[in-house]
Amino acid sequence: MTTERFEVQRQISAAPSRVFSLLCDPTGHVNIDSSGMLQSADGNTVRQVGDTFVVHMDREALNDFPMGKYDVTVIITRLEPDALIEWTISGTVQPPIKHLYGYRLESSAGGTLVTSYYDWSQVEERYRDKGIFPVIPEAALRATLGILARTVQ
Repeated sequence: MTTERFEVQRQISAAPSRVFSLLCDPTGHVNIDSSGMLQSADGNTVRQVGDTFVVHMDREALNDFPMGKYDVTVIITRLEPDALIEWTISGTVQPPIKHLYGYRLESSAGGTLVTSYYDWSQVEERYRDKGIFPVIPEAALRATLGILARTVQ
């Protein structure tokens, strides 16, 4: 692991298909968000790379940058049924920043080993100098896994 990527894991007592289904649903992301930034979502269940949905955000939940309310478009970058979902976002900052979020799912005797990650290694230098990375702390990924477990079990 580098300083430009966080990964956290949690064993969840639910089948990979159940976890994956929630992660492909735009509303599912809002329901499990621990940061408080995700307010609501519009769009269809994602099914392939390139699918998108809109998330209505409120940055004031983090109280770090005065962005207020804004929208981002989630763009699916990798998708393997019941195994992997990854995305980047396009929002108020253009061109897109190129940070990635994702979940890897591994079937296990107890259900699913879920790995959540946040990767900002591809961010362009002009954005790195702004002092905004990581956007969310590693603890937020871990907390979101706790909410995910509570939601799907």
